Amino acid sequence: MARWEPGARERLVVAAVDLFTEQGYDATTVAQIAERAGVTRSTFFRYFPDKRELLVAGQDTLSRLLAEGIAEAPAGASPLEAVAAGLVRASSAMGAMNRDLGPRLKAAVAASAELQERDALKSVSLAAAMTTALVARGVPDPTAHLAGELGVLAFKRGHAQWSESDADEDLASYAVAALNELREATAALG
Repeated sequence: MARWEPGARERLVVAAVDLFTEQGYDATTVAQIAERAGVTRSTFFRYFPDKRELLVAGQDTLSRLLAEGIAEAPAGASPLEAVAAGLVRASSAMGAMNRDLGPRLKAAVAASAELQERDALKSVSLAAAMTTALVARGVPDPTAHLAGELGVLAFKRGHAQWSESDADEDLASYAVAALNELREATAALG
């Protein structure tokens, strides 16, 4: 095993998703993930406190990018226009690896109650980051909360469609389209 080979974090995530898909989350051990990734167990624990945290690898970066995009939206932007700017900014961090892992990660989460719980916490955290950024722009609290929740839904819907698509479009176009669909759906609520 190469001790300082670059890309260990990414290899650990890919190895974990592969193993979760092949044998299930509960049957997968940290030792198996580390072995598949070509690193030691101690290297695994340098990056992640436990195997559950692999699901949210990059969550802090994603939250930060969403908040930065919202903060940098034009001054006159509506709350949802600011959220769209956040989605575009966050989408810039998503590459081919994220796209390839999407369907497998979705299947692994669907098969594990523990991962479903962690995924729900991730959604709450992303919504909170967007809400905080919107409130900092002067958006009233209830409006900011609603826009943040719609942003999370749009990101998830857009990511799922992007992951399952063969088109050459980037994630941003899917996420913004999903946000626009949700905006139209809210008008039908009455």
